[in-house]
Amino acid sequence: MPAYRPEEIEKKWQAHWKAHRTFQAQNHSEKPKYYVLDMFPYPSGAGLHVGHPLGYIASDIVTRYKRLRGFNVLHPMGFDSFGLPAEQYAIQTGQHPALTTEKNIETYVQQLSSLGFSYDWSREVRTSDASYYKWTQWIFLKLFNSWYNLDTNKAEPLTELTARFAASGSDGIRAAGDDGDRLSFSAGQWQLFTEKQKLAAVLPYRLAYQQDTFVNWCPGLGTVLSNDEVKDGLSERGGFPVERRLMPQWNLRITAYADRLLQGLDQLDWPDAVKEMQRNWIGKSIGAEVTFPVLPARASGAAGQVSDTPAAASATSGTPSDTPDVASEASKATSGAALSSSGGSEIKVYTTRVDTIYGATFLVLAPEHELVDVITTPAQRAAVDEYIAATKRRSERDRMTDVKAVSGVFTGAYALNPVNNEPVQIWLADYVLAGYGTGAVMAVPSGDQRDWLFATHFGLPIPAISDAQKDIDQQADPTKEGRYINSGIINRLTYKEATPKLIAFLEEKGLGKGKVNFRQRDAIFGRQRYWGEPIPIYYKDGTAYGIAESDLPLVLPEIDEYKPTETGEPPLGRAQNWLYRDKYPYELSTMPGWAGSSWYYLRYMDPTNEARFVSEEAEQYWGSVDLYMGGAEHATGHLLYARFWYLFLKDLGLVSSGEPFQKLINQGMILGRSNFVYRINGTNKFVTLGKKDQYETTALHVDVSILENDVLDMEAFRKWRPDYNEAEFITEDNGTYVSGWEVEKMSKAKFNVVNPDVLIGKYGADALRLYEMFLGPLEQYKPWNTNGISGVSGFLKKLWRLFHPEDGPLAVTDEPATPAELKVLHRAIQKVQEDIEKFSFNTSVSLFMITVNELTALKCHKRAILEPLVLLVSPYAPHLAEELWQELGHEAGSISHAGYPEFREEFLVEDTVVYPLAINGKVREQMQFAAAATAAEIETAVLASDFLAKHGEGKSAKKVIVVPGRMVNVVV
Repeated sequence: MPAYRPEEIEKKWQAHWKAHRTFQAQNHSEKPKYYVLDMFPYPSGAGLHVGHPLGYIASDIVTRYKRLRGFNVLHPMGFDSFGLPAEQYAIQTGQHPALTTEKNIETYVQQLSSLGFSYDWSREVRTSDASYYKWTQWIFLKLFNSWYNLDTNKAEPLTELTARFAASGSDGIRAAGDDGDRLSFSAGQWQLFTEKQKLAAVLPYRLAYQQDTFVNWCPGLGTVLSNDEVKDGLSERGGFPVERRLMPQWNLRITAYADRLLQGLDQLDWPDAVKEMQRNWIGKSIGAEVTFPVLPARASGAAGQVSDTPAAASATSGTPSDTPDVASEASKATSGAALSSSGGSEIKVYTTRVDTIYGATFLVLAPEHELVDVITTPAQRAAVDEYIAATKRRSERDRMTDVKAVSGVFTGAYALNPVNNEPVQIWLADYVLAGYGTGAVMAVPSGDQRDWLFATHFGLPIPAISDAQKDIDQQADPTKEGRYINSGIINRLTYKEATPKLIAFLEEKGLGKGKVNFRQRDAIFGRQRYWGEPIPIYYKDGTAYGIAESDLPLVLPEIDEYKPTETGEPPLGRAQNWLYRDKYPYELSTMPGWAGSSWYYLRYMDPTNEARFVSEEAEQYWGSVDLYMGGAEHATGHLLYARFWYLFLKDLGLVSSGEPFQKLINQGMILGRSNFVYRINGTNKFVTLGKKDQYETTALHVDVSILENDVLDMEAFRKWRPDYNEAEFITEDNGTYVSGWEVEKMSKAKFNVVNPDVLIGKYGADALRLYEMFLGPLEQYKPWNTNGISGVSGFLKKLWRLFHPEDGPLAVTDEPATPAELKVLHRAIQKVQEDIEKFSFNTSVSLFMITVNELTALKCHKRAILEPLVLLVSPYAPHLAEELWQELGHEAGSISHAGYPEFREEFLVEDTVVYPLAINGKVREQMQFAAAATAAEIETAVLASDFLAKHGEGKSAKKVIVVPGRMVNVVV
């Protein structure tokens, strides 16, 4: 038999697995089920680098282990194949995104297969296949045709809502969403509504609805971007300017599920950090909604008026001196009662600290607030318009995270504080967002630091409201201690006393109400792109209708170019004669990337079903995902949306579990090991690391593939890039060029990306799998160092030689194992099982190395030991294990269902125990006893020995203390 040759063995077994469908799962089995899921990849043109397979390797180890433990395991793979990168490439080249996507998927399948993953490829799904997105569209239609009944706390078909309208009108219906958007009508009025009027009345109840929404609009890409796709006001892809724009958008009413999404987290075995991110994103708070009536531009009073004075000029980040004098303006009115309201305009604010309302000295609106145009005075119009234009160039994320800069502008308008009828200025500031809460905040500078900074910057009042507040001339003090001062009806009350009294007062006066609020907003669902799922909506007389389910899928039409039309319509506007039933225009937006990924795990259960998105039998058998492996970066995106869709499907009785993913593990990132060359400034000369301090140099990244052990291949470097063709080198004294190195994120820009194909070709897939696990705990960030993989490769060769000494023929014997050999084996069986169950894979790899070294030292070539060892190693190094298993006489490819070795504790029990012997607690020597010896037997033996004579200084023993298995202490 030749030496261990992974390049031959691995191709052999990969072909065998594919031909025999070794890992195909069954939807009916007497075995217990176990569903292992990887977050499926977007197939980029770059393919995989060595950082990508980390989670896949870990999940595959669990998968193979669970099969050995007797489970029917579902371990599928597919591709999240819609997306912006393919579309941008199509815009640049004119090539259809489907062609580049197909080519990229072929590369991914080849790379994933070469790593020996035990996927059931018969269940592969691609979100861009019409047979798949037919059901994504079907789920959207279910959302479009459902409402959320707060009385039953679940989604219900709209037919039930319209039946209630017909029976008793809109009265008494409690639905998720904004009541202010809904009509009030009787049953008789409903019967008289036209079809269009009925649809308009129903629209504010739908779980999928259209609404003018502020979005991140990128003219350069011609599409709406999510917050994650915008950085510093520019698109992450392409670096194009992004602005906030009000556009009609499709939304999904995820807010209806906010409380259930929050409560469900308590039942999930997920990382605490991910659950906390979702809790913060949902942002439940208990407080009050308060109405501030807006004063007209000129409000008559007994002694004067509040006006749009020229003093109220622009007050942005650097001009606090232009701020109007609130005190003097307010003094123009003898009392708040003399100030009339503005004919119906009012500003609603949500606050968790209604107890501080007497300290609210100004209001701050989001620049996008709907009342800005209405209330801005002529004197302030130019300043307000300038500020709004500047705000549009900043993303929501930038606005939320920038806590240092202070900017704002006065609108010239005033509102009434409802508890004391005092006029308060109305300002705009970009730290308030239109989509959060009501898009307005009551500013209490004495109790909120951001309000304090704003008030200090613009010279606004900061009155104290509690006798416990300290140093509010230096910073805000949000204390809830003490008793209230300067606070009208709650003066001298405590926080617990004041809050309910104020809420009762506001509710009695019709100026507010207690309310539970959520930070989370409804999910914007439309994208002005081509390469995505068409939204199955058509328009008749300007009203949206869902297409008939029998007409699904609505397939992407062919178009001539993949960019927006000349008139600004999305790319689908280029489709010729694209009409529903040759009559009605379709919706031109497509779905976001997260649509297809919100339910793909369900389709894996039954991927070829043409009649249903998943059969009832398959869904009930597989239930929820038992183990989900993926990145924490999806905490408030995919993971939240998938939970939302699952709960919705649960409401409709289409799925049977409580949550989609029971256990989640976030694998850490493998960091790249970058290498640097040092160019002498102003020259094309490069100096080695050992001599660089002798020159003024600039460090430049260099492709890690042209180095070995940090030694640069100088000729390869010259060929690497044309500008280095004439490079000269100042080397070490031995003639080598040694580069510098640093651990950074893997990136093509840093030339530190390592292609797994190269390593597999050199060392084999089993070596790469073991090495990635060996790098450290799965959840942690780990630096990559290609040099280390050779050690793991050496271990596999050493394992091979237990079966093939000196790389000769198979030399496994049927001799009985010795106690020492059995001890080594069963210690490994126990430890590997414990490690995999707690997902501690790096420690198992270390144990394998120790085990092989010990068995090598024992010169063990016995079947009784090596056959169980092959089973232990098989989840980690499956190709080598399959080869050895077959050589041991088993049917080819049968190791996956062979059964995990049984651990027997008796083989770890020691025959003898060495006891330290002490005099008065000080250890003097050791004695060996039988492991089964009793305390009395040990005491007798110690006293019968010469131990006391040697160390007792002539004293007699008062007492002998025996700690079983640990030590003996003689007290003298």
